[in-house]
Amino acid sequence: MVVGRRAWQRLGRLGARGYSSIFILTERPLWRRWGTAFRKDAGLKNARALFVPSGEQSKSLAVVGRMAELLLAAHADRRSLLVAFGGGVVGDLGGFLASTYMRGIDLAQAPTTVVAQVDSAIGGKTGVNVGAMKNLVGTFYPPRLVVSDPIVLTSLRPRAFRSGLYEVVKHAFLAGGHLLQILEDQIESLTAKNAASLGPILVAAARVKVEVVKRDEKEARLRWVLNLGHTFGHALEEATDYRRFTHGEAVGWGLLAVLRLANRLGVLAKSEEARMAELVRRVGPLPTIADLSARRIVALLPQDKKSVGGRIHWVIPERVGKVRIMDNVPMKLAAEAFRDVQTGFAP
Repeated sequence: MVVGRRAWQRLGRLGARGYSSIFILTERPLWRRWGTAFRKDAGLKNARALFVPSGEQSKSLAVVGRMAELLLAAHADRRSLLVAFGGGVVGDLGGFLASTYMRGIDLAQAPTTVVAQVDSAIGGKTGVNVGAMKNLVGTFYPPRLVVSDPIVLTSLRPRAFRSGLYEVVKHAFLAGGHLLQILEDQIESLTAKNAASLGPILVAAARVKVEVVKRDEKEARLRWVLNLGHTFGHALEEATDYRRFTHGEAVGWGLLAVLRLANRLGVLAKSEEARMAELVRRVGPLPTIADLSARRIVALLPQDKKSVGGRIHWVIPERVGKVRIMDNVPMKLAAEAFRDVQTGFAP
C-alpha cells in the first residue's frame, strides 16, 4: 500500500508487468475531474475507462454482469488488469468484478474518498448488495496494489469528507495513542480544503486496519473489531433504505449507540464514554434518527453478517484502545441504548 502525494505513480510499475490490457472502473463525474491527472501520474495512457452510475445502486449483480460483458467485448482476458478508481462503491464492485471475471484477474485499488482510503480499499473484502442486504454476496480478493493520494480528497463535498472522518475516529478508538491525540487536537480543522496535507493522519488510520488484516485476512474473528459501530450503523442504513445516511454517518451514530450500550453493560466507564462520544459529535452534524423506531432497528440487528446462529457478535469498547467481542448482549439493553442516543442523552 502506498499513501501520499504522487502515490498514483506507483501504478506505473504495476502496469509495466506486461498486462494484455488495462481497464479503469470509475464514475463519470470523478473521471471528468481527476481522470487526466490520474492517467498522467499512473502512466496508464492506453487504459480504457469503464463507467458505472454513481451511488449505492451500482453495487448489484446486474451491474457486475454488465461490466463483465463490456470487459468481454473489449477482449479482456486472464492477463488483464482492473483498476478501481473511486470510493467504496467502486472499490467493492470492482473488487468483486475482478475476483469473478474469468475466475479472477489482477486488481489494483485507487481509492478517492476518506472512507475508502483508510478502510474499504484495504483488506481485500469485496461485495455487492442483494435486496436490502448490504454486501450479501462477496469475496476476499486482495488487490495487487493500493495507492491513496490525498489530493483527490480536496474535491469532496464537506458532507462526504466528514463521512470518512467517522471511520478515522473509529480507528483511533481501536488504536488510541498518537492518532487519537491528533484528532482530539485538530478534528475541527480537518476539511477537504486542506486534505492534501492529511497524509500522516491517513497513514496512521490506514495502518490500524492493515495491522488487523495482516493477522486475520479472512475475518475469522480478530478482524471483527473493525466493525466497531457497524452493527447499529448497518441497521440504520437498512431501516432508511440507504437514502438518509452516508455510510460514515451511519457509523457515527453506531459509535454513539455502542458507547452507550457499553456503559449500560458496565463495561465502559462514564468518563471514557463521554470522551469518546464528544469526539464523534465534534466531527459534525448527523442526520436525525429521532423519527426511527427503536423496535425496527433492534429487529434488524441480527442480520449483521457477523451474527452466527442468530447471535450477534458485538464489538464492545472497554476503553480507548481496547474492545471485546460479546455475543450475550440482551436486546433490551441494545434498544435502551439506542433510545438514549435518540433522545440526546449526554454521558
